[in-house]
Amino acid sequence: MTVTAAEALVGQLESYGVEYVFGTCGHTNIALLDALGPSPIEFVIARHEQTAAHAADGYARASGKPGVLLTHVGPGMMNAVTGVATAALDSIPLIVISGDIPSYYAGRHPHQEVNLHADADQTAIYRPFTKRAWNVHRVQDLARTTERAFWTATSGRPGAVLVNVPMDLFNRQVEEYADAYPLPGGAALPGLDRDTAERIAQSLLTAERPLIYFGGGLREPAARQALSALAEHLDIPLAHSLMGKGTLPDSHPLLLGMPGFWGLETTHAHTRGADVVLALATRFAETDASSWDPAYTWTFGDRHSPPSELIQIDIDPAEIGRNYPVAIGAVADAGDAVRAIGEAVRAARPEPLRRAGLRDTIATARRAVFDTAREDGRGDDFPLRPQRILADLRAALPDDAVLVTDVGWNKNGVAQCYELPDGGRLITPGGASTMGFGPAAAVGVQLARPDRVVVALIGDGGMSAQLPAVPMAVEQGLPVIFVVMNNRAHGTIADLQLSSFGRSYGCAFTDAEGRPYSPDFALLGRSCGADGHSVTAPAGLAKALTDAIARRRPAVIDVPMVNEPVPTPGHWNIKDIFRGSFAD
Repeated sequence: MTVTAAEALVGQLESYGVEYVFGTCGHTNIALLDALGPSPIEFVIARHEQTAAHAADGYARASGKPGVLLTHVGPGMMNAVTGVATAALDSIPLIVISGDIPSYYAGRHPHQEVNLHADADQTAIYRPFTKRAWNVHRVQDLARTTERAFWTATSGRPGAVLVNVPMDLFNRQVEEYADAYPLPGGAALPGLDRDTAERIAQSLLTAERPLIYFGGGLREPAARQALSALAEHLDIPLAHSLMGKGTLPDSHPLLLGMPGFWGLETTHAHTRGADVVLALATRFAETDASSWDPAYTWTFGDRHSPPSELIQIDIDPAEIGRNYPVAIGAVADAGDAVRAIGEAVRAARPEPLRRAGLRDTIATARRAVFDTAREDGRGDDFPLRPQRILADLRAALPDDAVLVTDVGWNKNGVAQCYELPDGGRLITPGGASTMGFGPAAAVGVQLARPDRVVVALIGDGGMSAQLPAVPMAVEQGLPVIFVVMNNRAHGTIADLQLSSFGRSYGCAFTDAEGRPYSPDFALLGRSCGADGHSVTAPAGLAKALTDAIARRRPAVIDVPMVNEPVPTPGHWNIKDIFRGSFAD
């Protein structure tokens, strides 16, 4: 039976278990939208392509399945760039299907073609950050290319891919899809060989001050369990990157917290003093490594005293030794590697090791961090201090709530001092640190986890950047709670400018008379069909949260907040640059 290529593609997506396609319409993709109409796959419409991309990203992070994004030619796919790059840099599987100009008009600059100083190739826009970008030249290649796209996005180090389809190909006749290109089944990730596992085990066993540092790549429950078992058997302290927050519960007795610019001095005492560091699924990002300055966080290599020996395991060979010299490097799935190392450790030393006083020291330090944040959040100052907002959230939210942050206090403060419950989850943009991620990503998260309370904790800058997320939540009937930490400014940058240059200019929102200005986000929520709450007194946030959780409707809570910087015990080289100092 012959069908259109668009209909065959929808059948292929169904066979891959796709539940949602996020996107916007355009004349180059409506043939595919028409084919989606009778399908069980639901199209989630957005009012902006960046919104659609972040929502698809959030869905992928929460569900463990790849997100699928549909865009239009030219401005459509360019609007999605920021969202797709955000997913790509955080290793989130995302398949982008873009409509393009008719194949027979290529290079003639038809309507919305990206073509000015070079022959058109809109896939080139995506090549710097996608794992692969395909131009489909023949309709016969669409099914094979789609299979390759799903496999590439989800295998190895996950990431974003692009399938670019000229609009006329969607309408050409092909044979109905009949599982001709199934996804590979049971493909194994690269494991850690036995000899290397034993070498690493011996390094950990003979180390006096070992440390395990992990990033966001340990996503499977079995991998997390293996990590916890290894650390507990050898009594090794643990530190996590920003993206690693929530991999292990904040209540874990060996968890130090986060190092780096927004990290903690108690964590840095261990990172600087470790003689062996086992790094798992982390790229040692600049902010997590205090701009790689050994005076603050990591001391790898013979040039430093005392030097630390680095054992680095990552599924991406490009990350091994990228920022620090490596004593042992292994390209492997981090979860498999941890299990193999744990087995080698227990074979060499069956009885658990205990380091005198270590757990008590960690517990004291962690309690000090959380207790200080909780104490700072007790005041009735109004506008609220950010610590009060976090404290009220922690008290009101169920333990299995999903917290989706943007950038600023809502990301850095949460990673530093928000005590995530054992069943809770944090989703945040790491690699690109994208303002505007939170509102739309939370919609995708709620689609993937309809039974959970999902909160988008965002600044007024991030909310302003993604206003379409609110009507999208209303249209989908999703009870996302948008908590807007409203300081009428791009607060983190305003603080940075003030501390570096003595004043803040161009970072605060003001009206034509120079007075602080902010939209009424609660009224915006109500105008979109959501509930809207304006917090006007210190106790108002807790009441609004309780009401929003109970009603299970989309809700926008506008919380006036003072502009207060997140403590930064680490280091970031941009401060040196602003002072005129430059590191080589």
